[in-house]
Amino acid sequence: MREFCVRVVQARWFEPLMIGLIVFNGVLIGLETSASIEARYGSLLHFGNDLILTVFIIEAAFKIIAVAPRFSRYFGNGWNLFDFSIVVLSLIPATGDFALVARLVRVLRVLRLISTVPQLRLIVSTLVRSIPGMGHVLLLLSVLFYIYGIIGFHLFREPDPEHWGTLGAALLTLFQLVTLDDWFNILAKAREAHGWAWIYFVSFIVIGTFVVMNLFIAIVINNLQDSKLHQLEELRAAPSRQEILAELERTRHALTQLEAKLGALPDAAPAAPGREKVHTPAT
Repeated sequence: MREFCVRVVQARWFEPLMIGLIVFNGVLIGLETSASIEARYGSLLHFGNDLILTVFIIEAAFKIIAVAPRFSRYFGNGWNLFDFSIVVLSLIPATGDFALVARLVRVLRVLRLISTVPQLRLIVSTLVRSIPGMGHVLLLLSVLFYIYGIIGFHLFREPDPEHWGTLGAALLTLFQLVTLDDWFNILAKAREAHGWAWIYFVSFIVIGTFVVMNLFIAIVINNLQDSKLHQLEELRAAPSRQEILAELERTRHALTQLEAKLGALPDAAPAAPGREKVHTPAT
């Protein structure tokens, strides 16, 4: 049984099949948001969701059996735990008080696409690795917001109390400036009281948007290289005993098939008359 599960999990068609089912499940969940489609094909959509959930349960069971008895190889992997948790939470009955929770958990199945596609796993691991470095950039950005927020409160609270009337409103306005959303109209109101207000706005946008945001990009790119190196180290890791045995089993199976094909071939045909090789005596 374990060898069969190993062959299935390591088959070339297994991962593409799972990716296709995850995408198809996402389509079914999206169709459920349409009232007309839900009224006409609701039972069919629910049956499709239940069928896909059953396949996901079988997938998790096959992966667990494939690594038996060393179950830590499955549960010690963060992505496997992520997939297993989503499958377990999907078993919540969609009735009564848990109906809303069950629908929300069903949407989380689409997140399994991240753990299935290696490129998406690389991006997520890069973002996780970037969190410690981003903390210092966020601290710098918070100091910048605080200083500019107090300055903006004292300068522009009278001509534009909606955006600068309180410190909280000023901080929200600065966040809007960082996103470059309608910043020119805010600047126009500020220039009615102070003609040089553009210095305040331009300096904050340059520092906050183009400098600090580029620091975020630099941190992510730096950690992207680290994530790629980490993946290469995992690929270079020595194979386990189970992996070697599985590879030997696949090789033996391939040799058996090759021997069967060679045995089915007819014997070589004799050479045509007059085409025999002529041996000349040595002189």
